[in-house]
Amino acid sequence: MAKMLKFIYVAILFIFIFFVLVAYDSRYFNTAPPCVIDKDCPRLTNNNVRCRKGFCVNLSVNWI
Repeated sequence: MAKMLKFIYVAILFIFIFFVLVAYDSRYFNTAPPCVIDKDCPRLTNNNVRCRKGFCVNLSVNWI
């Protein structure tokens, strides 16, 4: 009986981990959309988004 409960406990843990990974993978990430020219990029408030190497890049990020 104890082995069966341990098996059910482990199975529930693996199912939970699977659901967490599925939810994490399907979450929307702020990835840059592909572009050809600067006008393909979405306009933000600072209007400093440009097309670089096929992806929209925010040029106003300060690297320290």
